[in-house]
Amino acid sequence: MKISIQDTKGKQQGELEVKFPLIENSKGEQAVHDVVVAYRAAQRSGTANTKTVGEVAGTNKKPWRQKGTGRARAGSFRSPLWPGGGVVFGPKPRDYSKKVNKKTRDLALRKALSERLKAGDVVVVDALNIAAPKTRDMVAVLKALKLDGTTLIVQSGINKNLTLASRNVPDLSITTSDKLNTFDVLRPDKLVFTKSSFEQVEARLAKENA
Repeated sequence: MKISIQDTKGKQQGELEVKFPLIENSKGEQAVHDVVVAYRAAQRSGTANTKTVGEVAGTNKKPWRQKGTGRARAGSFRSPLWPGGGVVFGPKPRDYSKKVNKKTRDLALRKALSERLKAGDVVVVDALNIAAPKTRDMVAVLKALKLDGTTLIVQSGINKNLTLASRNVPDLSITTSDKLNTFDVLRPDKLVFTKSSFEQVEARLAKENA
């Protein structure tokens, strides 16, 4: 498969041959599901916490005597039945992360990127250098590349000017080729790679497929 290479003004600069094997059938769909579920689960902080009867502040004194008052029996001010009492089976801090093996993660990334390539959602630019960290310069590049909706820029390394110029642009995010994951590939409407970053991702996928 070949994809065209553009410059920051939207002009064609040649073609790039995709070197890793694309997944053409339904293989990898379950891997994508498992990896995305695990990724989103790992984003949960897991800090929700409620106090049990033993943890709620209060006295152990019996609210009133057992018999003779006409009221229901009560043994503690900290009872779950009372306002301010303990919580029964409430949430406690926990780790929501799920384990996914490396082979599954690798398959999911290759499947996700294969689908985005076949759908025409991947844009490759020869280089993405911005002289100054100005938002208007970044907006001009996106306009020249005809990018609407959510966009993810994948760069080969951290570019300070690009990062600063992009942070005030709505629906635009940036990552690097070594941190690219399946959720990143699936989330935006368009993926923008620099030529060098795409080659680095290709090398990752080719190595994983070996």
